[in-house]
Amino acid sequence: MCINYIPTTKAVLVEYFGVDDPGYDWKEEVWQDYQAPILIQRDGRRQALIASYGMVPKRKVQPGNKHYTTMNARAETVGEKPTYRNAWQQGHLCLVPMTGFFEPCYESGKAERWRISMADGMPFAVAGIWRAWQEEQGYTFSFSQLTINADTHPLLRRMHKPGDEKRILVIVSPDDYDAWLGCKDPELARTYMIQQTNDMLIGLRVQNKYKSKQRG
Repeated sequence: MCINYIPTTKAVLVEYFGVDDPGYDWKEEVWQDYQAPILIQRDGRRQALIASYGMVPKRKVQPGNKHYTTMNARAETVGEKPTYRNAWQQGHLCLVPMTGFFEPCYESGKAERWRISMADGMPFAVAGIWRAWQEEQGYTFSFSQLTINADTHPLLRRMHKPGDEKRILVIVSPDDYDAWLGCKDPELARTYMIQQTNDMLIGLRVQNKYKSKQRG
């Protein structure tokens, strides 16, 4: 499960992913409830939105209720869980552009933060779902990343606590960005996620003991 990642710069978002400047600046690392760019499809065109990381932002949790982690949705159950079901069934698919994400490795006996990125250093995009929240003046947006099992992957099975299930973000091939964004069939999208991730994970690299700027 990914709890934070490195989004692309604004220049990369515009030049590499082919969208207009969303007119908002974001932090160099993204954690739960941080604002970050996602890509959706409207009127057949790719568009960037600024959205909150986590399907249910903390500010939307009713008083007295627990703020659950909703940054990652399991591909196997995304269509069943109340938090994600409507977005999944309505085909609210998105891409989350980034240059790397972080996972904990316990091989030293304690958690070490490892950065995972593409071996060629190129930016990439992760499959996600998004939703809109009606506000007094328009709408705000939120998103979750999609994950699948990675118990047998030679790199990702080294992550997380011993005995825990291994999960990996669904990385989408650049050739299929628009096909993913335009997919309206939930079962087709689920099948696609498994095949795409098996193909794309071949090109990953890891940087261990990665030190980042303090959260905040």
